[in-house]
Amino acid sequence: MKTWRIWLVMALGLVASARGADAVNTTLFGVAIKGYDPVAYFVDAFPRKGAGDWEYEWNGAKWRFVSPENRDFFTQDPEKYAPQFGGYCAWAVSENYTANIDPTAWKIVKGKLYLNYSKEVQTKWEQDIPGNIKKAEANWPALKAK
Repeated sequence: MKTWRIWLVMALGLVASARGADAVNTTLFGVAIKGYDPVAYFVDAFPRKGAGDWEYEWNGAKWRFVSPENRDFFTQDPEKYAPQFGGYCAWAVSENYTANIDPTAWKIVKGKLYLNYSKEVQTKWEQDIPGNIKKAEANWPALKAK
């Protein structure tokens, strides 16, 4: 990636952090978790890109699914399937800021989906999952309220 692009991405990230986090991390088009199906992490045990044909709006975001069955699972209990911390990077929230995610850097812990910025960041987060979850849970309300 060219240097100016890296600086642009960093600058946009700082602007987002300064204004506070939306309830759900979305793309510019309002799509949650970059269009990946949140139910697939639980049902298929790997990330799968959803389709606009099977979409559901919840919590101010558009959620996409690989099938109408997955969409129906989500509509019946969105809190069960939606990623923690609005789909922002769990490591970043534990460090008291928000960051985007790589939908392939994920983990289900005690029935909850956690996403990370990258697989490298996920490795850091995994060094103390319980401690990082506890810190993130403490930080999230204030981050969301900014």
